[in-house]
Amino acid sequence: MPLPKLVKTIVEKKVGEYCKNKVPADLLNEMSVSYKIRGNSVTIFENRAPWRPAFKEWTSMPIAQIRYNEETGKWTLYYADRNDKWHEYIDINPTKNIDNILAEIDEDPTGIFWL
Repeated sequence: MPLPKLVKTIVEKKVGEYCKNKVPADLLNEMSVSYKIRGNSVTIFENRAPWRPAFKEWTSMPIAQIRYNEETGKWTLYYADRNDKWHEYIDINPTKNIDNILAEIDEDPTGIFWL
């Protein structure tokens, strides 16, 4: 089920701003952070420039996924394992405040999101 319109607008603003501000301007030619909305999920990606001249395409790695439960109005955080399978991140409870989720991803106290 797609995100409600108001929720999607908030996501685009907050997650978009988070992604835009995650990488310093002087590194944007080497990496970026982006997101994609699919149904009730928002997936955050780390994107890297080609590291060899023979490679032309940027690569993307999923960092975190935030899933919205319309019944409760809460967001739940997930992390990807090495096979890109999603698992619930249990160190933060589902919350109505997406800023709390973004702060947890940014702080990464368990070292599971960022390398």
